[in-house]
Amino acid sequence: MTVEPLIPPFLFVLAAALVVPLLGRRAGHALGVLATAAVVPYVWLVPGGEHLPTLLFGFDAVLFNVDGFSRLMGVIFGFIGAIAVLYSWASGADGRQTAFALGYVGTSLGAVFAGDWLTLILFWELMAVTSTLLVWHYGGRAVRAGFRYALLHGVGGTLLLGAIVWHYVAAGTFLFTGDGLAGVVAPVLAAVGIGVNVGFIGLHAWLPDTYPRPHIAASVFLCVYTTKTGVYGMFRAFPEGEIAVAYMGALMAVFGAGMALLQGDMRRLLSYHIQSQVGYMVAGVGLGGALATAGAFGHVFNHILYKSLLFMTVGVVIYRTGEEHLENLGGLWRHLPLTAAAFLIAALSIAGFPGFNGFVSKGMVLGAAHKKHYDVIWYLLLAGGVGTFLSFIKLGYYVFLHGEYDGDVRPANVGQKVAMVAVAVPCVVLGVYPPALFTVLPDTGSYEYTTYTVSHVEEGLILAALGVIGFVILKKPLSKVGRVPDVDAIYNRVGFYGTRALVVGVTELYAAVDRAVVAGSSAVAGVVRDPEGTLDRIDAVGVIAGDDALTNGARERTEVDLRAGFGTSVLLVVLLVIVALLLLV
Repeated sequence: MTVEPLIPPFLFVLAAALVVPLLGRRAGHALGVLATAAVVPYVWLVPGGEHLPTLLFGFDAVLFNVDGFSRLMGVIFGFIGAIAVLYSWASGADGRQTAFALGYVGTSLGAVFAGDWLTLILFWELMAVTSTLLVWHYGGRAVRAGFRYALLHGVGGTLLLGAIVWHYVAAGTFLFTGDGLAGVVAPVLAAVGIGVNVGFIGLHAWLPDTYPRPHIAASVFLCVYTTKTGVYGMFRAFPEGEIAVAYMGALMAVFGAGMALLQGDMRRLLSYHIQSQVGYMVAGVGLGGALATAGAFGHVFNHILYKSLLFMTVGVVIYRTGEEHLENLGGLWRHLPLTAAAFLIAALSIAGFPGFNGFVSKGMVLGAAHKKHYDVIWYLLLAGGVGTFLSFIKLGYYVFLHGEYDGDVRPANVGQKVAMVAVAVPCVVLGVYPPALFTVLPDTGSYEYTTYTVSHVEEGLILAALGVIGFVILKKPLSKVGRVPDVDAIYNRVGFYGTRALVVGVTELYAAVDRAVVAGSSAVAGVVRDPEGTLDRIDAVGVIAGDDALTNGARERTEVDLRAGFGTSVLLVVLLVIVALLLLV
């Protein structure tokens, strides 16, 4: 059975976003669940190759392009969007917040179903706007974080737009051709611009800065769409791979896991692990080829499941205790048994333990690096795996096992439980039965890969053992680590004081020019009103001084200076008028 692509799926999600605030809280969230859930069968049933051509700003564009890659993104975006809306309702989110979240989902769908670069950049920027509004809605510390988030994504979007314009000049079209971006400059600009969204090292600090700030339900949405749309955009820019991108992905896997291990704030820890896990996807895209690309998109699919589940479980802990930091928690498995079980499933999934979905897709990327003999990338990805085990042993130990939380803690409510179970089940199913994942993967070409071999399972168990041993060794030193600064500690300060210096400099320059013009104009006005009086005052000064020669010389010089000053003042006034007219035009 198939359906005709009557309308792009982002339209009815965005329509729901407009209506949700006008309805009651229960009805609004119910509509949000239906609108996002409907995306899944809709995009699954539309035949591959279908597209909706149109004109955008006078150029040929495709608003709805269906292939294996966009279909996978649409299925998982729709599914997790519905779950996140349910979780939002259960966690006390209001209608306006959920409306912003639906706008974020809708614009993300618009980006991944775009069939041309112009449509993609349009929704890319709208996605940045809607996600910023979602962060800002919570107020408090989220406002400044949202401003920094918007600023950095504005820079990234500008670079990507520059790449697209450069590509158009070289290729003569905005449409996807399957060859990536044309020329030499466009791919470089795109890599950096998209690198902001995926969290390239040095461009990543917005992730741990922003995602811990807003409402717990907002974090579930945020952890899904921006970075994964970035991976999709990276693939469109480099469909045949780019080894420099692969090395950056491998470094991200290690850096993100290492920084996560040093965190005490739960959502900040999870945010660094977004960067780390996206590193595997970026490495797969950069490696190119059938197995690596399939692994990258399989990891996109799996990561969205287990990462949203992790944010939901941590969100329940915050919702029930009001605590965000590990040192204030402990022993919660007794109070939150289902939440603890869901966390365990998600933690084993993200760590790539055999029997869980992360093991399948992470193994594909590792296998591709090994087969292509990129040993440095392979070892870096393995090191990232050890860091992941370490991080989640630490998080689970201090939240659910170690010590005892002082306070009354009620279990997760029904809506939260349903949301967590709905995501935990596929994490296990896709790990136990990998062919279920393979059916949703895009056709990347022929490749040979067997998930459960002795060497693959041994690899997963060895990484887990190293994680346990590492935690036992590092447990005491890690407990003494305080707030660890990141690169934003530098560029936030430089940006603040640099902007302040620029504003003050421009203001003072304007004030100096203003004073000079006013003084010159006043002098000219005085001469025009009473020229003889001005000269008489000079004569009087000379007489008092008793020097007629001085008086005559001063009189002559003053006449010359007055004429020159009058001309200069008139010239300044004329120039200021011209500048004002140009600004108005």
